[in-house]
Order: sequence, then structure tokens, then C-alpha cells
Amino acid sequence: MCYGSFGLERGFSFIRGSTIFGIAVLLFEGRLETLILQTGWVARIVLLILLLFSVVSWAVIFQKWALFGRLESHSRKFLQMFRAGGLPDPRTVRAAASDSPLVRMYEAGVHEMQAQLSTGNPPSGKLKNPHAIEVEMHLVSAEEVRGMEKWMPFLATCGSVTPFIGLFGTVWGVMDAFSGLGEAGSATLRAVAPGIAEALVTTAAGLFTAVPAVIAYNHYLSNIRGIATRLDNFAMEFVSKIETMYS
Repeated sequence: MCYGSFGLERGFSFIRGSTIFGIAVLLFEGRLETLILQTGWVARIVLLILLLFSVVSWAVIFQKWALFGRLESHSRKFLQMFRAGGLPDPRTVRAAASDSPLVRMYEAGVHEMQAQLSTGNPPSGKLKNPHAIEVEMHLVSAEEVRGMEKWMPFLATCGSVTPFIGLFGTVWGVMDAFSGLGEAGSATLRAVAPGIAEALVTTAAGLFTAVPAVIAYNHYLSNIRGIATRLDNFAMEFVSKIETMYS
């Protein structure tokens, strides 16, 4: 009975907290809407530009998040197959782990290896140039990393440019507010505060756009560097394995 009362109390506390939070959000949204409606046309253009930056940057963030999640899962699956013994069929590994860049590297390495083993009349069955196999795999690796870096410059640009775009809107709004004060002939805090508050909306919007983009850029850049290192290591592992098999 006591346990049920405690759970009921916690439930009511959660509902009260959620209600207070919801009311605060609604009040903030209402205040924000009022500030936006009171801004001038320059500030509205700045806010529209920042909104476009924010929408595209969040689309890139979610796309990269899904991409790296699939890549990590498929890479682990491929390495398990590769290290199980022997050389697995490229068609089998592609069917099981198609999103891993290691699969494309493996296919390039196997293709070059088979070309070297089949040369000669009759075929020698020995590797003629293991370094050429590693070069082919590194070329594929570079293309894979280049593909993963797509849209990363946009995140960097968004993180560095949008605060200044927001600041431009703020400066313009403050100039407009003081210009209005000069015409009205009043310089009290009550008179200047609304105009400055409206102007600062663009700075807040610029920071809201820039911060997620910078965090995502640094995080995904670290991921790409880690994957590039893994690709280089796999090329050496593959060449070492086939040298042992066909020496």
C-alpha cells in the first residue's frame, strides 16, 4: 500500500513537472513569436537565412548519424567474416555488409590479387607485386573517405558563419532602435529595452544554428579520421594475409 502511494506521488510529481515545463515552453514560444513579429524586415530576412542554415545542417547531422551507425555495424560484421579464416567470397560479404567501405576495399584487393595469380602461361599461382594490391586498396580507401566527407564543409561553414549573420541582424536592429529613440526624443531604459531585445533575437538564432553544427562537425570529423585509420590498417592486414597464403 505504501509502495502504491509512493508511486502515485511520483506520478503526480511528474505530471506537475511536465505541466510546468509545458507552460514555460508555451510562454517562451509566445514571447518569441511576439519578438519576431516586432522585428524589422532586415531582421526577418536574417532569421529566414538562419532558419535555412539550421534546417539543412540538421538534415546533414541526421544523415551522417544514420550513415556512421550503419557503417560501424556492417564493418564489424565484415571483419568477423574476414578473420574467420581464408578469404570469403566477395559476393557473400557484399550481401552481408554492403554499407561498409571495407567491402569495397576487399573487392579491389581480391580483384588485383586474382589478376596477379592468373598471369602467365601457365598461371604461376604466386603474387608478383603485393605492393600493387595495397595501392589499389588505398585508392578505394581514399574515395570512400572522400564520400564520407561530403557535406562536412557545410557544417564547418554553418558553425563559423551563422553567428556573424545573427550579429549583423543584431547590429542593424540596435541601430534601428537608437534611430527611433532619436526621433522620439526619449532615452529611458523603458524606451530602449524593447528594441534591443528584438534585435538580440537574431544573435540567439545565430548561436542556436551554429552550436549544433560545430559539435556535429567535430564529432563526425573524429569518426572519419578513425575510419580512415581502420581502412589503412585493413589494407596492411589483407596484404599480409595473402602474402602468407600465396608466398
